[in-house]
Amino acid sequence: MRVYRRGDDGPEILDIQQRLIELGYDLPADESAGSFGPATHEAVRAFQVERQLRVDGIVGPDTWGQLVEAGFRLGDRTLYVHGPLLRGDDVRALQRKLDALGFDPGKQDGMYGPLTDAAVRDFQRNVGEQPDGVVGLHTLAVLDRMRPLEGVPGRRLVRETEELRRRGRGKVRGCVIAIDPGSPVPGEPDHAHRALTRALVAELARLGAEPRALSAELSPSARAERANAIGAEVCVSLHMGEGVPEASGPTCSYFGSQATHSPAGRHLADLILAELEREVGVRGRLQRLSAAMLRETKMPAVQVEALVASNEIEAALLEAPDVVVGLGRAIGEGVRRYFEG
Repeated sequence: MRVYRRGDDGPEILDIQQRLIELGYDLPADESAGSFGPATHEAVRAFQVERQLRVDGIVGPDTWGQLVEAGFRLGDRTLYVHGPLLRGDDVRALQRKLDALGFDPGKQDGMYGPLTDAAVRDFQRNVGEQPDGVVGLHTLAVLDRMRPLEGVPGRRLVRETEELRRRGRGKVRGCVIAIDPGSPVPGEPDHAHRALTRALVAELARLGAEPRALSAELSPSARAERANAIGAEVCVSLHMGEGVPEASGPTCSYFGSQATHSPAGRHLADLILAELEREVGVRGRLQRLSAAMLRETKMPAVQVEALVASNEIEAALLEAPDVVVGLGRAIGEGVRRYFEG
């Protein structure tokens, strides 16, 4: 999809503004008629903060997708397995309720996939209903009568935490690692991005892993699907988009929303961040994100912004081949430590 930002106008901007207003964000009358001005920019940023998205005030695929999803409330529509998968806050609310009652829907990702379908059928079977995997008003009424507790940790989160604790020393050799080169930023040169992808692939191959670079031409969701299909054991998504020019240093992100997160993803992000901080000598940031490459992958996944490309000093560093090789080496070392302890 096209990326929308401050200064744009047209019916698409009007659609974005109407969705923001319906979600409770205030926009002045002179700016709510299809002109992407400063108030719309700030409303988009506030929405991104709330949804654990990259805070840049730009409406790209992740922000647009979640603007659409945020408009669905549980009971607004019938939920069932559909191609493409139904997505929305209604699905996420259903997953939380099932999880609280002991029926495992997998990751609370807001997508009605096979695990959520299986959890719904299991619930229906346990309460004496026809296990058809269709969630209409009747199934929701039965679910609410069970009084699921709010705010309890999801089964996936607990299970992933325990798996991390029990995990012994393994080897990175032979492990399939998906490398997501990210989406090109319109108008920005991507040679530094490609160079970092090559450096990371070379480092992982040197360590004996099996790096598989995904196609940058695919959408984020399609790249996540490809990472799942190749059976990757972890996914490293490289990011070099627009940011605050004053920002500096590396940022490593892992899947997380307001209600849940991936403990394994956080551990991997923490290790990579430590290696990048050591390499560049600048303190970085660890953060939750609900971007598609972290949300829709089945394996532990991280998004890595090794340096801030919009920072003039760091942009110059990214032009230096030896610096890029060092960044690739640091990311690869973080991946090795994740597997080998």
